[in-house]
Amino acid sequence: MPEWEKRFRAPRVSLPDWAEDAPDRSLFVSNATGTYELYAWDRATGEQRQVTDRPNGTTDGLLSPDGEWIWWFSDTDGDEFGVWMRQPFAGGADEPAVAGLEASYPAGLVLARDGLMSVVGRSTDEDGTTIHVVRAPDADPVEIYRHRESAGVGDLSHDGSLIAVEHTEHGDAMHSTLRVIRPDGSTVAELDDTEGGTVELGLEVLGFAPVDGDTRLLVGHQRRGRWEPMVWDIASGEETELALDLPGDVSAEWYPDGSALLIAHSFEARSELFRYVFASSELIEVETPTGSVSGATARPDGSVEYLWSSAAEPPVVRSTTGGVVLDPPGMKAPASVPVEDVWVEGPGGRVHALVQKPADATGPLPTIFEIHGGPTWHDSDAFAAGPAAWVDHGYAVVRVNYRGSTGYGREWTDALKHRVGLIELEDIAAVREWAVTSGLADPARIILAGGSWGGYLTLLGVGTQPDAWALGLAAVPVADYVTAYHDEMEALKSMDRTLLGGTPEEVPERFEASSPLTYVDAVRAPVYISAGVNDPRCPIRQIDNYVDRLKARGATHEVYRYDAGHGSLVVDERIKQVRLELDFAERHLR
Repeated sequence: MPEWEKRFRAPRVSLPDWAEDAPDRSLFVSNATGTYELYAWDRATGEQRQVTDRPNGTTDGLLSPDGEWIWWFSDTDGDEFGVWMRQPFAGGADEPAVAGLEASYPAGLVLARDGLMSVVGRSTDEDGTTIHVVRAPDADPVEIYRHRESAGVGDLSHDGSLIAVEHTEHGDAMHSTLRVIRPDGSTVAELDDTEGGTVELGLEVLGFAPVDGDTRLLVGHQRRGRWEPMVWDIASGEETELALDLPGDVSAEWYPDGSALLIAHSFEARSELFRYVFASSELIEVETPTGSVSGATARPDGSVEYLWSSAAEPPVVRSTTGGVVLDPPGMKAPASVPVEDVWVEGPGGRVHALVQKPADATGPLPTIFEIHGGPTWHDSDAFAAGPAAWVDHGYAVVRVNYRGSTGYGREWTDALKHRVGLIELEDIAAVREWAVTSGLADPARIILAGGSWGGYLTLLGVGTQPDAWALGLAAVPVADYVTAYHDEMEALKSMDRTLLGGTPEEVPERFEASSPLTYVDAVRAPVYISAGVNDPRCPIRQIDNYVDRLKARGATHEVYRYDAGHGSLVVDERIKQVRLELDFAERHLR
């Protein structure tokens, strides 16, 4: 078995979640069976068992605070449209978790500590977002919130008396505002951040204080140009911004006794952890290796568990008490090569790129630009089996955190408006120029590739920059923006209206300028497209429209369709897709 395939097959685990009132009971995700599924772990006995077993996998799950139940979301073959089920922690039959709610896209879920009440968020094309309180599993759901625009359940206070909701009723899906309501739906408090009368700064719910009677809500804000935490006391209305001298985006969660915060700081593609103590306003570093922490949690004993990796080292769940928290049996993922940081002057400012290349290799090399999705996301110094596979095959890999990416301040993220797609490609083109002039990349053998939004940028790039790219490899892409808008899930419609300033009927010229279909006749590079037939985010019909145009002009292309949604949770399927891309590149770059 080649090294690159071992990286996909090696057993992995997520950071374990744990029950608030039964901390020995945990829930995690693993690919141990070859499909990503949910697993229960009783820390007291060491027993682990598989909770879900479905052909296309399961990753969305939640433990009840008392540790008695595991809730999991049941969709159909990755279409993200379904209902919540539940199963006893100790094992047993699955049952519908909520009676009386039809299938929907999920929009948040929180469970009360009484073991009975739940707050369920739903999203449908017909209703927009609705939120329901269910007093007991067999009780009728009571609708307490409804709006056409996207919203979601943020958190439930420790005593179950307050519900925090993120919403975008103002029509800006990139910058939420907050509302705190009671279980009867009555409003307690509102919080929004405005500039000049329009909402331009985002807010996010980070969680209520884990103490009975404590009405403090931890909130993320952007008032100083980046994400930072503050404490909002719902009872008094007082807002306390935390003066943290950290240059990057900061998120936080409560320590279990409410006396401190676990701070996660992300800056220039790497992350680190701190403990913030309220009594002394002291910020204390929690030592972690250089790389990326993709999740962390503070345990009742004050220790911190975190999921860490770097581009060179595979992911592992560690604890500050020393050692590995979860070490799945079986083969270990082989290491890869570290990333090098590159900063390139672009039209909107300095662009950060991460570069990997085979050890001791000298350029010019065949090079793949692996473009991240989102677009509100960023590539980091974290382990990724896909890029490592290309390195193993002799390619340099370049990943670009273009304008629109997170992790570089609010202005960088919010630069992505109206000229959607074209802005990102300007930054990617600047990094491509560096890759050629520096001697890294062979200009005749540069591939543009990516998944989701990265797949969209790939198709847009090979059409608007036809001389720059030798191949295009697009996974689950937006290909026909107008049709994608009409077919996609409601929450993404809201995002597209925000990015482009309206619907296709209101701003047709913007949708046309940002749609790969507009430029399909200019495509000269061979194009490979993979698509999930049940994908609600980048639906199949709009991809078929693009492929039909390629066929009509006899353009070189291949299409692979698979029975899943926006990607696959099956290891064999993931390996197959990488193998097909590698083979396509080998045949057409030879």
